Amino acid sequence: MVSTQLPDLTPKTDKHKVVIIGGGFGGLYAAKTLGKNGAVDVTLIDKRNFHLFQPLLYQVATGTLSPADIASPLRGILSRNENTHVLLDQVQDVDPETKTVVMTEGTVQYDSLVVATGVSHHYFGNDQWKPYAPGLKTVEDALEIRHRIFAAFEAAEKETDPALQQAWLTFVIIGGGPTGVELAGAISEIAYSVLKKDFRKIDTAKAKVILLEGMDRVLPPYDPSLSAKAQQSLESLGVDVQTSSLVTNIEGDRVTVKQGEEQLELHAKTIVWAAGVKASGMGKVLGDRLDANLDRAGRVIVEPNLSVEGYPDVFVIGDLANFPHQNERPLPGVAPVAMQEGQYVAKLIKQRIQGNEMAPFRYTEVGSLAVIGQNAAVVDLGYVKFSGFLAWLVWIFAHVYYLIEFDNKMVVMIQWGWNYFTRGRGARLITGEKDLANGFKLYQDYAEKDTKVNVKVEA
Repeated sequence: MVSTQLPDLTPKTDKHKVVIIGGGFGGLYAAKTLGKNGAVDVTLIDKRNFHLFQPLLYQVATGTLSPADIASPLRGILSRNENTHVLLDQVQDVDPETKTVVMTEGTVQYDSLVVATGVSHHYFGNDQWKPYAPGLKTVEDALEIRHRIFAAFEAAEKETDPALQQAWLTFVIIGGGPTGVELAGAISEIAYSVLKKDFRKIDTAKAKVILLEGMDRVLPPYDPSLSAKAQQSLESLGVDVQTSSLVTNIEGDRVTVKQGEEQLELHAKTIVWAAGVKASGMGKVLGDRLDANLDRAGRVIVEPNLSVEGYPDVFVIGDLANFPHQNERPLPGVAPVAMQEGQYVAKLIKQRIQGNEMAPFRYTEVGSLAVIGQNAAVVDLGYVKFSGFLAWLVWIFAHVYYLIEFDNKMVVMIQWGWNYFTRGRGARLITGEKDLANGFKLYQDYAEKDTKVNVKVEA
């Protein structure tokens, strides 16, 4: 039942009411496609007031870009769509009987519902690892990782114990997918190029960047030849790539890794998690309230037209959707898939209003891209696969093209051009005096368990 104490924020109109939950790629493209249709009234709900271009989030984490360079206010993006309302709130529940979405501070009714809330980090039942190994999904995650990376070099500069100094200069990235590969390459460039003249006591070129992947190669979804080239590029940057390596424990600055029958322990002050994702909480809500079929990661297994089984007016798109109706495995959780799904659902809703139906959704492959470092990337366009400088150029233009607003495109292009010629990273700020103390507090807590560690923290 819907609480009568919450205000009803449903637009007062007789038009077909479309509610979209989530302002990521899927939700935003659905809203933009519906935005100029006079037969519908659109309400977009998100707990953030901005759309985040997640593929470039790692560049915020490594000091190349600032958060504002890859984020755009949702109201600004949709300001010309007079039939679109944006609500800053968090969805708590969905009532399919009354077709009502329940938020923290209000309710809104729908005729068609589109859920596009994405995924979060997945520690495979080991959530206690999260304080030691943050993932990279939000602006806050990126700023936390940026804080840890650059604060590590500062701590190493002051460390008198050689073993602890090396621990501060050791960076472990867990997960060899695109995010892990991109982070490892960027951190290597920071250590071996960007910062090499900035410190007096430490030699940043002695930093160790270790990339751990449980499979037998990095970039497992890619063609094996591209995986091999990606590993070669990483190793040329100084990254220690360790495949067939399963992390069994993370505690403080210790990472326990199983490699075959052997087990080793890595001592690193900076650990980043890029190994897995799980569905957002809306997956469970739809499972409980609509009896939706969920996979092991909590994603909703959708029908061929992206609807929930038994509820033709409820659609799930983007990373939250498991679409098993094309090829041998579900569609990957990448931006182009979410964009095409958002556009398809919007067109389907338009057709239904006119009394028509559409053929099932079919994803048009646009290729896979991953950047390893400056002048190095891998590209798989299906009909052709290549790597190196040309792939890097394709990666650059593809990402600039998909940035939402013109000013973001210009800022990012100028920043990348400047960084290319200067080898600099202008956004490598360690922000927040309180945050700095809290960051070191984590290591101080662990130091109590290790007599070799002696880190003094001032509040």
